[in-house]
Amino acid sequence: MTEQTTAGTATSEPVPGDAQRDPATGPLRSVVIFNPVRVDNVGGRHAEVEDALAAAGWPEPGWLETTREDPGTGQARHAVADGAEVVFVSGGDGTVRACAEGMVGSAAALAVLPAGTSNLLATNLGLPSDPGAGVRLATERGRRRIDVGELDGHVFTVTAGMGFDAAMVRDAPRRLKSVVGPLAYVVSAVRHVTDRSMSVEIVLDDGPALHRRARSVLAANVGRLPGGTRMLADADPDDGLLDIAVLTPHGPVQWLRTGWAVLRRRERIPSMELHRAAHAIVTSDRDQPREVDGDDIEPGRVLDVRVRADALWVCVHQPDRTADLADQADGADGADGADPDGRTARSGGGKRQPDTFGASTAGSVI
Repeated sequence: MTEQTTAGTATSEPVPGDAQRDPATGPLRSVVIFNPVRVDNVGGRHAEVEDALAAAGWPEPGWLETTREDPGTGQARHAVADGAEVVFVSGGDGTVRACAEGMVGSAAALAVLPAGTSNLLATNLGLPSDPGAGVRLATERGRRRIDVGELDGHVFTVTAGMGFDAAMVRDAPRRLKSVVGPLAYVVSAVRHVTDRSMSVEIVLDDGPALHRRARSVLAANVGRLPGGTRMLADADPDDGLLDIAVLTPHGPVQWLRTGWAVLRRRERIPSMELHRAAHAIVTSDRDQPREVDGDDIEPGRVLDVRVRADALWVCVHQPDRTADLADQADGADGADGADPDGRTARSGGGKRQPDTFGASTAGSVI
């Protein structure tokens, strides 16, 4: 059993993310939140993280373990309240999402140390899969403030969805996921290809209602899917907007065309309609499965999603100069280099909320 400790009693407020970029602030206090089910060789992970922090001159971190009852939200809130300035999170998408929920609006920075079946936020940020490299990245103090989405009180950093995608997530065999990873979703997807479509009403930022027959509706904060495939070319994690994808394929043939276009990074994807909004309400004609960041939540008829702009500090590579964060991780695991994504026609709009550092859309590092 792993001993749980905290970072100790806070003597001052956490250092804001922009100040963390300045080496003159000195070593930062940190906590590691880890999922014992997803992290192999917990003892080895302890040693690797602490050695990397010591090499940077940082103090030993506190260690907090997630539980079935609390997958990370409570631990993250406790760490921030106790004065942690960087919160390392080691687990899968669900662990990262839960910890982000406990950190939004705080001055502490989230540092992802990937583990588990998939790590979509890490993929989209171009973060390394090696935990030692992830710690070194955080100590180099590259920081970026990103948006998060919210659905029924659940924070998400990647996507929220209703319909086919949520059914696929819900029914992916857990045992198979542990063996083949994201490929398990393919098995689940095949089971749902012929499911009945839903009639939906979509309202974007209080605009006129749109009516569609859809198989799935996704609200995305970022654009990369498992394996690094870029599905939503314009999705940006700090533009103050969510990308709303309405998937309308009917039957296996149209699904194959849609999937092939995604894999080939085509400029236009058949049977997919895109919009952008800060707030979207999607109402179905019947209850549908729903998910946030790959975790299924209670079914419902409504997907009421809104963005919380500039809500979460994250540790990213220096320099942070490209609009697609995954393009900047030179040689880092999880990044696949620049890609020639085209632009898919979309409706909606709005301007990105100003960066607090007066930076461009791509952000900046001091």
